Amino acid sequence: MGNLDSKVAIVSGSGRGIGREIALKLAREGTAVVVNDLDAEPAKDTVAAIEAQGGKAVACVGSVTEEGFAERFVATAVDAFGGLDIIVNNAGYTWDTVIQKMTDEQWDAILDVHLKAPFRILRAAQPVISAAVKQAKEAGEPVPCRKVVNISSIAGLGGNVGQVNYAAAKAGVTGLTKTLAKEWGRYNVTVNTVAFGLIKTRLTETPADADGTIDVQGKAIKVGVNTDLLSAMERMIPLGRGGTPAEAAGAVYLLCTPESDYISGQTVVCGGGFSM
Repeated sequence: MGNLDSKVAIVSGSGRGIGREIALKLAREGTAVVVNDLDAEPAKDTVAAIEAQGGKAVACVGSVTEEGFAERFVATAVDAFGGLDIIVNNAGYTWDTVIQKMTDEQWDAILDVHLKAPFRILRAAQPVISAAVKQAKEAGEPVPCRKVVNISSIAGLGGNVGQVNYAAAKAGVTGLTKTLAKEWGRYNVTVNTVAFGLIKTRLTETPADADGTIDVQGKAIKVGVNTDLLSAMERMIPLGRGGTPAEAAGAVYLLCTPESDYISGQTVVCGGGFSM
């Protein structure tokens, strides 16, 4: 028996990294998971890993920024598993430069994936959640507590050089979270944010001087962090190291558990004690 038996979750960007660990953690606790990634293979790999540990999962491949994706994502959960209980808006990437060199394309791309996409997914989920709550009330049944966890960053709390687009988007996530916590309280839905500090993923582990890129819909986006900067960042963390994707997933999981049913509209920093 898991802590989240019979729950249904959608987790964007869950083919790799932190998102994959979130999906695996939720599945281990009994949640049926809709896995999403830009590419089919990572999504299928995560589904296979969940099934190998005895869980239930299906893939919904595509970009969270595509027109109609949000509705398809939500519909996949309803069609495959009969409902929707947990929404984790995790998908994203960085495209950094200082403001005077940043193009409108860079600005729009990062705002779209980190802020507009979660907005669209939550908007698409509202009719499903509202109908489920109405049905439960009409049947005289208790309304279960549903969960939304939006992913942010310490960059959204304190800013970060070279990330005006990313920091602005993640700051917007805070406003989205706080507003939806007030709008959806009547549905018994808690809405919270997890803001990550330094988490060691492919986006941060690649040296800045290496030829590291990720492919985002045919566009090569350079990734990587200067190794000296990375060491300096770790020295500023009270725990003395960056976090792992599994530890990041643990913070998200906390806000999906019944123990957090009276916590809403909050931002939890998962950063090893680092403060902006």
